[in-house]
Amino acid sequence: ELPESWADMQEPLLEGMCFTLKYLGMTLVEKPKGEDMAAAAIRRIVATARVGARKFQKVILTVSPRGISLQDADTKEMVENISIYRISYCTTDKLQNKVFAYVAQSQESGALECHAFLSPKKKIAQAVTLTVAQAFQMALDLWEATHTGR
Repeated sequence: ELPESWADMQEPLLEGMCFTLKYLGMTLVEKPKGEDMAAAAIRRIVATARVGARKFQKVILTVSPRGISLQDADTKEMVENISIYRISYCTTDKLQNKVFAYVAQSQESGALECHAFLSPKKKIAQAVTLTVAQAFQMALDLWEATHTGR
């Protein structure tokens, strides 16, 4: 259940909000943001995912003002930790509305990568997108607070 107001969200978001999703894959992108770019990237990832008959990795995606962390749902092993400052875009795809995706700059190569995840419901994909947006806002608020001497 998601709280209605943003004030109710601040406390749990500081700790990190968790979502269980299936990792569809990643593709490189040219631009850091944009609906068309993301839609095309998601189409590529979904098409590739459909070709392979493999089982998708179930991950626990945790969103906080620090960023996004991915943990294998079965082994609890940390898969990746993405700083909020490396994430340039996130979206719920309009056509594949159960798909949540984000664009981030790779720590190793510096390339822009679009990562896509399948959620069990459209509402969950939207909730992840909203939570990431709120984490951005909190990170900005915290950054401003430390830089204006409040």
